[in-house]
Order: sequence, then structure tokens, then C-alpha cells
Amino acid sequence: MAKESGQKVIASNRKARHDYLILDTYEAGIALMGTEVKSLRAGRASLVDSFATVDDGEIWLRGLHIPEYSHGTWTNHEPRRTRKLLLHKKEILRLIGKTKESGTSLVPLSMYFKDGKVKVELALARGKKAHDKRQALAKRDAEREMQKVMGRAAKRGAGARR
Repeated sequence: MAKESGQKVIASNRKARHDYLILDTYEAGIALMGTEVKSLRAGRASLVDSFATVDDGEIWLRGLHIPEYSHGTWTNHEPRRTRKLLLHKKEILRLIGKTKESGTSLVPLSMYFKDGKVKVELALARGKKAHDKRQALAKRDAEREMQKVMGRAAKRGAGARR
């Protein structure tokens, strides 16, 4: 069997970028069971409401939903079990120090296959206030409106040259 190469996104947590200010990102491996990997290969996972915690010097991913494998038997996995994230010791110590600061948390941004192995993009994030979210939406709307106007002007300019 040929070895996989490249990157294939399984699931992404788009709401995390809206709700949190991303301070730093890390790529972590994840300890999975066989049926979980098979379910992920089918593209089935949900990062909604998932978060990472630090317990006894290890990083654990909680709330990640990987549905049971449809062709599995009694060896099937628990869909919302706690899964261990695999990071270098230096990264774990850095994350422990940063999460002790007030208001920071560990949030998974996306889950993907990288060269045949499942990886999780983990973010050190600080929660946004409601007014920050409104400012971000207003800024995005203003940029979208500017692009629209510039596109119309470019179309009119191209038509006038003919």
C-alpha cells in the first residue's frame, strides 16, 4: 500500500476564530484507537464544544466527537472519550506556563491527516468580549463593501476603454 502524502482536512472549528483571539498555534498528534481512525478517514468528526486541558503534565482533548465506525463490532470506541494529545515536553511545559495566566485556554482549530497521521491544530487563545466580536464583524463587512465598490469601478473602467 502506498504511503499517503500531503494534508487533508477532516474537520475545522470555524467558530473558535470568532469567539477567541488566537495568541499562538501548535501542531499536536493525537492518540486514537483503530476504529476512530477509520471513522476519521470517512471524514466524520466534530470539533464543536471541544477544548484541551492540562492534567498531570499531559495535554488532553475533551469533547471531541468522533462517531462510531459503521462497520465496527463490539470493539468500537466511545464517541466523546477523552483523548491524549502528543506534544514535545518543551511545548507541554510552555503551554502549562501560558495556561496558568488568566483568561487563556487551549482550543482545537482543525483536525487533519498529514502524511497519513492524524494531527490537531491547537491554539492558545483568549476569549473575546462581545464588543470585540461586533468590531470584527463591522470591519469584515466594511472590507467586503470596499471590494464590491472596487470591483464595480474596475468593470466600469474596462467597459469605457472599449
